Formats: sequence, C-alpha cells, structure tokens
Amino acid sequence: MGAQRSHRGKRGSRYTMVFLGGDTASLGPATRTVRGGEDVSDDTGARNEAAPPSTCGTVRFDVYAERQWLPNLIVEASTREGYTYSLYAHLMPFFGHRRLVDIRATTIKQWLTALNAAGLSASNRKNLKMILSAVLTSAVHDELIPSNPCRLVKTDPVPTKPLATISPTQFEQFLAAIPGAMPRILVETAIETGMRWGELTELRPKDFDRPTGVFTVARAVVRLAPDFRSDGNPFQVKDYPKDKEYRLIRVDRAFAEKVGDHIDRHRLAAEDLLFWYQPDNQEPLEDDLEFEPGDRGYTGPNEQGRIYAHGTTTAYTNGKCRCLYCRAAVAAYRRKRRALGKDSPRRRRTIDSDGHIPGRWFADTIIKPALAKAALPLDVKMHRLRHAHASWLLGGGADLMVVKERLGHASIQTTERYLHTLDNADDTALAALDKVRGPRVQPSANACDDAATLAEPTSMQAVMDRMAELQAMLGQMAAGTEPPNPDEHATS
Repeated sequence: MGAQRSHRGKRGSRYTMVFLGGDTASLGPATRTVRGGEDVSDDTGARNEAAPPSTCGTVRFDVYAERQWLPNLIVEASTREGYTYSLYAHLMPFFGHRRLVDIRATTIKQWLTALNAAGLSASNRKNLKMILSAVLTSAVHDELIPSNPCRLVKTDPVPTKPLATISPTQFEQFLAAIPGAMPRILVETAIETGMRWGELTELRPKDFDRPTGVFTVARAVVRLAPDFRSDGNPFQVKDYPKDKEYRLIRVDRAFAEKVGDHIDRHRLAAEDLLFWYQPDNQEPLEDDLEFEPGDRGYTGPNEQGRIYAHGTTTAYTNGKCRCLYCRAAVAAYRRKRRALGKDSPRRRRTIDSDGHIPGRWFADTIIKPALAKAALPLDVKMHRLRHAHASWLLGGGADLMVVKERLGHASIQTTERYLHTLDNADDTALAALDKVRGPRVQPSANACDDAATLAEPTSMQAVMDRMAELQAMLGQMAAGTEPPNPDEHATS
C-alpha cells in the first residue's frame, strides 16, 4: 500500500510516494518532479535507484539452482558432474521446496545434523556445505537474498590423515606382479614422474623427448558420465593440465631408453596414445567361473548377525559375499536354470572407450590382481604412486620447491604434506633432540637407594651438618680443588 502527496513549487509539481507495510516499507519515500506534465526526475541518484521487486525473496531453491545457478556455472566438465550429483542427492531433498529467503543458519545446521546422522563423513559434509554456499552466494549477487547464511555456520573439523606410501622394495614386488609389458611401463612411468592419472593416460609420443628424457605435461583427460558428454565421447581431453600450466619432467636415462623402446616396438606415431586401452585383458564373468564344492569357511555376520558358508547362493544373496567361491556358486546356479530354459544369458558388459584407458578397468584388471599376487599389506592405487614419488624425492634430499613444480602443486602447503610420510622423519627429529639435550641415562636399579640417600635431613643438627658440608664443597670448588664425595663422607 502507498499514499501520494503533492505540492507545487517554483520549479514545478513534486510528488512524494510513501509506502506503508509489506516488503516495500523498507524502500522509504520516493520523490518525483514534474514540469509541464513531464517527469524530469534525476534517476541517476542513489536514492531513486530501482529496487528489486518484492517477489525476489519468494524464489524457491530448486527453481533458482536449476534455472539460474547450474546453467551459468563456469567449471570443468568433471566438476560440473560432481556438483550436479551432490545437488540432487543431498541438497534438493532438504532445500528444494524452500524459498531462498527462508533458508537461515538454523536451517543449515539442521541439514548438517541430518547428514551426520545419515553417516556422511566430516569431509563430505564440508564439501556439500561449500556447494550450498556457492548457490546462496550467487543468489546474493543476483539480489535475491540480502546475505549468505552459510557464513554463520561452521562445520566439524576435518583431520588430516597421514599419507600411506609404498616403499621402494614393496614397489619392486608390485611391479614384478603386473601382467603385461605395457601396463608395467605405465605403472613405472607413474612412479618415475608423479603424474596424475588424467595426465598419464593422455601422454603421446610427441610429449616425450628421448635425447633429454623429458616429458612435457600439456594435457589431461577426464571420463564423463553419459549425461555430461557433449559429443557422445566418454573421454574429454583438456588442452591444459590441472594446474593450468605446462610442466617439464625429466626422468632417468635408463628409463628414458625404456620408454623410447616402447615407442619403437609398437611403431607409435606422434599423435598416438603412449598407453592405450586393451580390452583383451577383461576379468572373466561370473558365468565363466567353475564351481568346486568344498569347505570354504563362513562369511562374516550380516546386519541380522547371521553367517553363511562360502560357496553358496545364500552367502552371495543374504551374506552379500562376493568372493570367488560365492560368485562361482551363483554362476553354477544360473547355468542350471538356463539349461532348463528358465533364464536367458546376459550380454557381456562392454566398456565404451576411444582408446584412453578407463581408470576403474585398469584398477580391477591390472592393479588388484597384481596386489593379490604380490601379497602386499597395503592398498596401492595409482594416485598413491604419485604420493610415493613425492615422498621418495623428499627422502632423497630434493628441494621442496623442486618437488612442488614437478608435481604441479598450486600451493607449497600441499607439497609439505609429504614431509610427514618419510620413514626416517622421526629418526631425524630424535637425532636433533639428542644433539641438543645429549643422551639420556637409563635409571639404575639402585634408583630407590639413591633417592633415599638424597632424602631431606630429619633433625636440626643434621641440617647444620649438611650445610657445613655444602659450604666446604663450595669453598674447595672456588679454590679449584676436587671436593670430597658426600656419599663417601656420610659412610665414613
């Protein structure tokens, strides 16, 4: 509601609109000047600046996120894929039906509490709050809400976990267990250069200079879900690495020759992939497994606390066991049903690829069987080889800035994390402490007797005698002579 007031002055009629009640009350009075029936008000002034409509705060979260924020988000395709999944999986169910103006700090705290109760880790909750904050910050810039309530909400601290790295001896065992020459040299390139998986699998012969043994990291490849593929290709090649800068990484002369021999042996052209997808190494289907009955032990308890014998269909279905024996039992059951005409066999699962190696396929087909064969007590992933590369360099005395540039880290703090993964890190600290403090003496077996000897005197005469002894010792020390042993004097 509003009221209009007018009065006539020397320069024409002036009209003042006074708004009462509702969202327009905060707008205050607006004054217009009319001369000869024409509005000649100065609209450049801040007091007459057009205010956002009063319906701005009524926009719902799901409408704004879907129609405004997500379509105009400028990020990498893989980042957009992750944001979209998080938005619809964790944000829309709670905030989607709410108006932007109704989302307050208490609302966000209730949401975080619900995520915690659902079992999401502190790291995931922090990332989800970051996405929510990005949406609300965009709404602030679009003048839909006055401020971002996420700024008033804190998340639980995320502890920095120690990075577990593979030792050189363990790596040699792991490398020897990898099947095939090309997967083996790919893994060796990862440990020699510290490249990311997307950089490693986009390498081409033109990126390697054999005489100098230098790799040029100029591109990276990412795998996208079907809904995010612009041209139908599951792999998208970016013309820059993650750090947006080219890197030059030099390797050992012997390994450079090994890479050169790999290029010559396969007659790779400059634009060919240095490492490519080989679908012949597929893991066998469950239907191809042979079932051998026997005593295989029992599964762990399920949610109801029940256990089942390995190598049975009940262990597969009720016990959720996916060991080789349980899968073989299910395969035998399915073969039997197909023989009776009750089922039709499923088609073999194929992997869509343009030649780039899918990360999950490489892990399931190459890495996991090699770990099982090498019987290593740790889980090795390709990105952990990057961690090992950094740790080995720092352990060998490489400069921290050199390691930072070699890995392509944007911040030196990221590289410093690898200082705590060195096996001799604590030994170095203890040696430094011993150098200053000196070696510590182990307590003797007669420590209690020594403590009794040094006990406080129990009478005034004993106190006077002890003070006389100490004064005599101080006098002899000042004269430069050896003071007598008080223990010997006490026993004499």
